[in-house]
Amino acid sequence: MPFDHNDHYHRLLLRHLPPGCRTALDVGCGTGRFARRLAASGVEVDAVDPSAEAIEAARALTGTGAGGRVPNFRQADVTRSELPKAHYDFISCLASLHHMPFDTVRALRESLAPGGVLVVLGCYPEKSRTDWLWSLAAVPVNAAARAVVALTERLRGTAPTGPGAVRAPVKPPMMTYAETVREAAVLLPGARARRLLFWRYLLVYRAPVGGGHGKPSTSGGDGAGARS
Repeated sequence: MPFDHNDHYHRLLLRHLPPGCRTALDVGCGTGRFARRLAASGVEVDAVDPSAEAIEAARALTGTGAGGRVPNFRQADVTRSELPKAHYDFISCLASLHHMPFDTVRALRESLAPGGVLVVLGCYPEKSRTDWLWSLAAVPVNAAARAVVALTERLRGTAPTGPGAVRAPVKPPMMTYAETVREAAVLLPGARARRLLFWRYLLVYRAPVGGGHGKPSTSGGDGAGARS
């Protein structure tokens, strides 16, 4: 598919980088495109994925970022790894959280430094009437975007081959959007969730600077805030 829904939202996710961000963790990094964008912004990035093929491709595709920074790509399963406590200023999950138990966000939350931000670009199955209405709205826009990108790649001769053609393993999502919001209210108090157009949702959690629960992010839109 020439139009990548996850790549489309990179700039949206980068807008949630906290001021002075120095360290980041990209969970389920795939071939590393978002991790490379993080590194290019001057952030020290740990990028992990359980797929050895994806990590190999990510390393092959990676050049030198800003200030010589490149992501630290590692094959790892975060559900079986011990993450450092209160360490990362920014943690991202791009279409990867549904590959693992949702309560993995508990370990990710604990790995955030004070004031750090966790962003989840998630997928959900269409179950409710609202889900289907959002899907219906996305279909014509998606078709147009795919056609434009495919034509551009054909004219430029830039269709990916070699490492660029590697795709991380995919898995259909099981948790509905409503279930995600309810679970986040318990595990990520103060987080905010909203639907996005291309069969995605955005969940943003900011770790408290001191004690107590996290503060809601400024991300608004469709969907209730996940609150305790």
